[in-house]
Amino acid sequence: MHIPKPFEMRDKETLLDFIERYSFGILVSHVQNVPVATHLPLVLDRDRECLTGHFAKANDQWREIEGQEALVVFQGPHHYISSSWYETRQSVPTWNYVAVHVYGTVELMTEPEEILASLHEMVRKYESPEHRFSIDETNIEYVRGLMSGLVGFRLRMNRIEGMWKLSQNHSPERQKRVVEALERIPSEDAAEIARLMRNNLERSLPLRGIGGR
Repeated sequence: MHIPKPFEMRDKETLLDFIERYSFGILVSHVQNVPVATHLPLVLDRDRECLTGHFAKANDQWREIEGQEALVVFQGPHHYISSSWYETRQSVPTWNYVAVHVYGTVELMTEPEEILASLHEMVRKYESPEHRFSIDETNIEYVRGLMSGLVGFRLRMNRIEGMWKLSQNHSPERQKRVVEALERIPSEDAAEIARLMRNNLERSLPLRGIGGR
């Protein structure tokens, strides 16, 4: 993606933290030279620098994806920024947002036990402690039956790009006005963008503070 220098996020740990929190991504590849995309929950393996997930076997995207360099888009908080919040009429509205793009090569999982292990990892990531579903002896045969309708994959990350567009190209005074306006809006996205902007302005917390990390 096009990333102007003021908005570029290069800290790898920040980017990985972001992927872990906003892990429902959009996987883009080509089928017969036509771009296709699937919305998928993904699990990050930091040590192996890869993402794992599963296609429905009925989804033709998996049939040509192996060996391709695919793109995964992770979208974080975002919000409209009205130029009425500035101190001048000589301005225009914009949009603040945080996003990460991952480029990598896709490998399909061929062993049932490998697919099952990846399902275990996904369940561990997304289940809450209060209502924890698990794959165990009570449902393992049922799960194995459903696995015939899945195609597991691993995307080995070759490159990560991050865009932290938080009005850094405006004066501190104008950024403060934007933060104050966002904090008055009853929206989780507005609150998160305001928090990131305030952290950036005050430099009391590193930018990796996505989600309170």
